[in-house]
Amino acid sequence: MFDILVIGSINADLVFISDIRPKAGETVMGKDFKVLPGGKGANQAIAAARLGKKVGFIGCVGNDDNGKKLIENLRRNNVETQYIQIVDDVPTGVANIVVAEEDNSIIVIPGANYSISKDMIDKNMDILLNSKLILLQNEIPMEVIEHIIDLCFGKDIKVILNPAPAVKLKESIVNKIDYLTPNEHECKIAFGNPNTDGLLTKYPNKLIVTVGDKGVLYHDGNKKVNIPAFKVDVVDTTGAGDSFNGAFAVAIVEGNSLYESLLFANKAAAISVTKIGAQEGMPYLEDLKGL
Repeated sequence: MFDILVIGSINADLVFISDIRPKAGETVMGKDFKVLPGGKGANQAIAAARLGKKVGFIGCVGNDDNGKKLIENLRRNNVETQYIQIVDDVPTGVANIVVAEEDNSIIVIPGANYSISKDMIDKNMDILLNSKLILLQNEIPMEVIEHIIDLCFGKDIKVILNPAPAVKLKESIVNKIDYLTPNEHECKIAFGNPNTDGLLTKYPNKLIVTVGDKGVLYHDGNKKVNIPAFKVDVVDTTGAGDSFNGAFAVAIVEGNSLYESLLFANKAAAISVTKIGAQEGMPYLEDLKGL
């Protein structure tokens, strides 16, 4: 039914832009403030849809203005929203994002995103099992993520788990998915192990570690591979990982090799950091032709 089914979070991003990141107890003057659509799930869905794939979404928002606006924004970006549930008495998720010193710091309040349940997944079983690829993140309950992975295991459905925010992962979950895409920090927490090289060797062609402006690392079964990042003028890194994951899902669905898929994902991530806002910077296919 879908090329890519995203099951994940939908947030309103409250973005504070400053030259300086405040220290504990410190107040600084900012440069700008924006309220933008976000959530790792929604970001990755839009990233994939803008790159030309048929994308569906399962998630929850609150019965509030933020929820209505965020659903409409997904629709405008050609993401199928009919499986998004509006829940009462719980607000739509929000993220407080500070953009400063060419990086960002984020506090996420999950709100309605934690209303996603195993029952909700079971009611949409046909959608799940008829999608080519499932894209997951850690901004919904872990028991739901594990349930989805169990349902897909052993079937002809690719599963990508972007383990952010980072939590320790069960080895059984890692073994059942096709691709795991943490950054360096998330990788250490997910495995409780700081030895990235050893982990890459243990999980060849599965563990993909993004390393910021150094690109991405994986092990191809014979050696460690580093695909360098593209050099661009960085404006806002918010959503770079989401652009990467959405584009990676697109390339995998198209049948590209892992190397080609990661190169494509690196291009999308590079374009995304040249604009303010997670979704504002998500590239279209024509945007990638210049790199």
